[in-house]
Amino acid sequence: MQTTKERCIETIPVGPLGLIALDSHKELGKKVNDYLVSWRQERNHEHKNSLSFQGYERDSYLINAEVPRFGSGEAKGVIRQSVRGADLYLLVDVCNYSMTYNLCGYTNHMSPDDHFQDLKRIIAAVGGKARRINVIMPFLYESRQHKRTGRESLDCALALNELVRMGVDNIITFDAHDPRVQNAIPLKGFETVQPVYQFIKGLFRAVPDLHPNKDTMMVISPDEGGMGRAIYMANVLGTDMGMFYKRRDYATIINGTNPIVAHEFLGSDVKGKDMIVIDDMISSGGSVLEVAAELKKRKANRVFICSTFGLFTNGMEKFDKAYEAGLFDFILTTNLVYQTPELLQKPYYINCDLSKYIAYIIDTLNHDASISSLLNPLDRINKFLKEHNS
Repeated sequence: MQTTKERCIETIPVGPLGLIALDSHKELGKKVNDYLVSWRQERNHEHKNSLSFQGYERDSYLINAEVPRFGSGEAKGVIRQSVRGADLYLLVDVCNYSMTYNLCGYTNHMSPDDHFQDLKRIIAAVGGKARRINVIMPFLYESRQHKRTGRESLDCALALNELVRMGVDNIITFDAHDPRVQNAIPLKGFETVQPVYQFIKGLFRAVPDLHPNKDTMMVISPDEGGMGRAIYMANVLGTDMGMFYKRRDYATIINGTNPIVAHEFLGSDVKGKDMIVIDDMISSGGSVLEVAAELKKRKANRVFICSTFGLFTNGMEKFDKAYEAGLFDFILTTNLVYQTPELLQKPYYINCDLSKYIAYIIDTLNHDASISSLLNPLDRINKFLKEHNS
């Protein structure tokens, strides 16, 4: 990653930086804030004391905001300090089911709908007084409902349009299920960020004896939809890639989806090679564990599972059994969504921290500078692999 001295810092900030971490992402927000405070205290900008840089260096960029609720479950967004003229960055985790609220004496766990509504409440509380509003939503709300296959709702496109109508200028997400959903808001900023660099760092530091080449390693996409990210990782590592095709029973619907009948493999021989299975999310985990089992049947060596979002909707028992059976060696996910204490203690789990990456993006955008070098980490990956191999 670039140091603060190597990055463009000469441009005038869009406005005083403000970071609003909703309760769903308080912990990540604090880490991002610590990086921003540290960098701007170290940065000796010649114009730091000018009017254009007013409020540039502060002890904290976190804005005091909250969403209190009434006993009926209704809520309101409240901002406790001025945001007039600020360049605001709102950080929200729509998958944080650990949060609860009281509803007529009952305890409700917050759903993605609740978190999205709270985000809109905070935007409404800003009241148009900010210079610019940027939403950082790592797991894009309703991203799996991104296209219409029948008479059904287009929830993700609807949500993006709603945010834009409320005054949001930029939406930053990570590993969107289908980036083409940005076509719903063609005149506004939309960036989907890939955490491939963080996966490579986390994996190679945990398993130092990895030396990627076409004879010892392959990158696997568990389905045809994830081909792009698998091809990218295989190219930067200099390895082959393979893909599993999910053969489904389209005459049956279980829990809203068509059940998978079989996983058909497309690719070269995997015997004796290390496998990196990369996907955008682990939901229940059934699909990715079936892929791992199929690779083991084909005499693959070690299996490493990388997923941007580890939701683990059905708990960890299935993964514990698969690990004990030797189906995989490590699982890597990011801290972009809620992680249970149980998950963090698993011997096979590697946590990839994205707080520094998000802080770089915020710092760069606040200066209205290009983030293209941050979105394409090829140089950083090559530098890391060179240091690793040496």
